[in-house]
Amino acid sequence: MAIFLKAKWENIIMVNYAVDAALLQPYLPKGVELDMRNGKAVVSMVGFIFKNSKLFNIPIPYLGTFEEVNLRFYVIRKDGNEVKRGVVFINETVPYKIVAWLANKLYNESYSCVRTRHTHTSNAVNKQLTYQWQVNNKWNTIHVEATNESATITANSDEEFIYEHYYGYAKVSDTVTEEYKINHPSWNVNKVVNYNIECDFKAMYGPEFEFLTNTIPNSVFIAEGSAISVNWKRNKIM
Repeated sequence: MAIFLKAKWENIIMVNYAVDAALLQPYLPKGVELDMRNGKAVVSMVGFIFKNSKLFNIPIPYLGTFEEVNLRFYVIRKDGNEVKRGVVFINETVPYKIVAWLANKLYNESYSCVRTRHTHTSNAVNKQLTYQWQVNNKWNTIHVEATNESATITANSDEEFIYEHYYGYAKVSDTVTEEYKINHPSWNVNKVVNYNIECDFKAMYGPEFEFLTNTIPNSVFIAEGSAISVNWKRNKIM
């Protein structure tokens, strides 16, 4: 099977909010249903480093490493006897226009381009990570302090629910959905000991998400990440 994209995803921060399922219905592609946690739908604001990207195994000069910030939610698709756990992206933000254009053209996703930056410091005990992106001349921030010691994800945990989704679903139209596979091993996670979130959700994601600006997250997680690949083949669900 041809691999379209190879890269390494590093220091993947997930800021998670329980929300009413009705909020996500307009974004729900055909053929999938919401993956609920404790009776609630979940949206995650995600920050991570997209590193050493390759398209069809060809490195991308100068543009292969960058920050990405996205807003996503969780779905399942029942395909015969198989239950596929996946994600739907409301918005994905990167710093390069050509990367956003290419992703929108090939993936039917909702990429946008804004200025981004990050810092990463560590010592023998902990590490501190900051992702920032600029909207309307204001820098938004995800900052996390976590232990350096990592552990495997515990079965049936909230971390497993957030991180263990291996399919992506794009809403091409009201009647057509595209499904693609994301390949990576189960990630190790670090314990988050402190965090700070400063995001203008209205400016970034629209007025329906404005309430999250002053909402305390239900959880904040960080995974170390790994090499990933995305299959070229995309299944159409109609």
